[in-house]
Amino acid sequence: MRWLLPLLIVAFIGLQYRLWIGEGSWANIVSLERKLLEQKTVTHNLEQRNAELEREVYSLKNGYEAIEERARAELGMIKEGETFYLLLNDKKSSSQP
Repeated sequence: MRWLLPLLIVAFIGLQYRLWIGEGSWANIVSLERKLLEQKTVTHNLEQRNAELEREVYSLKNGYEAIEERARAELGMIKEGETFYLLLNDKKSSSQP
């Protein structure tokens, strides 16, 4: 009977250690939940980006408007019969009073 009380105390301390400090402790669970929330945010942002890219790919495959828009914006292309005007700011006159 003398050894039962110390054995129970050691078992209680061992269980409390795991609850408060060891793996699966409250602090560990809170940390993992925080990381999970951050990962969900990153995943949501990537899903939105992927959806936008899917829409763009669909548009490029099925419509000429998207192709024309990209050609105009990225390559500076113009349609036949259009006139292209390039306006430049004169830095010398705008920087001097």
